Amino acid sequence: MTYEQALDYIHAIHWQGHKPGLERTQTLLEALGRPQDKLRFVHIAGTNGKGSTAAMLDSCLRQAGYKTGLFTSPFINRFNERIQIDGQPIPDQDLVRLVERVQPVAQAMTDLPTEFELITALGMLYFAQQHCDIVVLEVGLGGTLDSTNVIAAPECAVITALGMDHIKELGPTLADIAAAKAGIIKPSCPVVSYGGEPEADKVIADVARARHAPLSVVDFGRLHRTSASLDGLVFDFDGMEGLTLPLLASYQPRNAAVAITALRVLRNRGWDIPDEAIRQGLAQVSWPGRFELLRRDPPFLLDGSHNAHGMRATVASLRERFPGEKFVFLISIMADKDSDDMLKLLLPLAKCFVTVTAPSPRAIPAADLAAQITALGGVAEAADTIPAGVHRADALADGGPVAALGTLYFSGPVRLTFSEKK
Repeated sequence: MTYEQALDYIHAIHWQGHKPGLERTQTLLEALGRPQDKLRFVHIAGTNGKGSTAAMLDSCLRQAGYKTGLFTSPFINRFNERIQIDGQPIPDQDLVRLVERVQPVAQAMTDLPTEFELITALGMLYFAQQHCDIVVLEVGLGGTLDSTNVIAAPECAVITALGMDHIKELGPTLADIAAAKAGIIKPSCPVVSYGGEPEADKVIADVARARHAPLSVVDFGRLHRTSASLDGLVFDFDGMEGLTLPLLASYQPRNAAVAITALRVLRNRGWDIPDEAIRQGLAQVSWPGRFELLRRDPPFLLDGSHNAHGMRATVASLRERFPGEKFVFLISIMADKDSDDMLKLLLPLAKCFVTVTAPSPRAIPAADLAAQITALGGVAEAADTIPAGVHRADALADGGPVAALGTLYFSGPVRLTFSEKK
């Protein structure tokens, strides 16, 4: 089997028509020797900030000397990024070897696993074979019925910022969404929650209490940002002063506060995580595609804000970093997102829009998205390809700022276009 054949097999399996549940993942992992039972985890659910928080935790744990696994989605440049050890994506040959191991087991199942369930099994197998000390495990969708939830009680469960997303699958209310996310809380398992949404907070607190799980809600009153620039952020949190982050978005110190709170929970459970490891881990964290400055002059930003909750935070960061500026927005949005709400947030900052179709069957066609923007009172044109969209947005900006927003699914092609322009 070649690498391309391995990827073709993974992507050939679809989730449509499959009943949600953990049974397929459990059956698959059982046949593979239950690799998840050999591992310890930090399990992360939430609407926004999961990936950034996971990257921060992974970086800090590595600085503390632990061999870490990191399981996230989606990827930016290559599929292998979804399964990492010590910050390095799984090598092609290891991915092929694992697919060859898993494929016959999966094909023998009466109810075939979904793509994400298959990837979950690949990750668990790789992390166990490589003897990771701890795995930072990001939920794919929801929590309760997400395939990552086959693990036993993690060292810590983390619930990041919650908002109205994936309503069809998890909603219709914020309480329903919180209940799905709270499904990762296991009996006696410590929980760290971002908090700030009373309706959701009550659900999480009730679940934690029922499962005798110690709950820590992040105290943002102890978070103070001291400086912000296009070089990064400096902030204090709960006794730690002068912490630095190379991530530029104004919301990232809050994600860092979540990570620090979780790391202190781990420390209380016996993990050796000095303050200096936290400091160095945050200073060195890398998380592409999240308010990433691809070019400084003139500015070209890339951000994976993919719902109204995330877009609101991105707009606040744009206003703060570029006061008074009007942007050319290069944009693609998935059809199952609250696209009208997202676009209305951007319109006051928009000079104009260039729409593209991200490489996903769920993406709104560029022409349809341009028509939607025009109907809302914006100025928009569609580009045939993402590279064409990048060049057109740059031309329309005429030396002003460009921001590529709306989904992580087009981040890879946007970044590739920039690397080829250099």
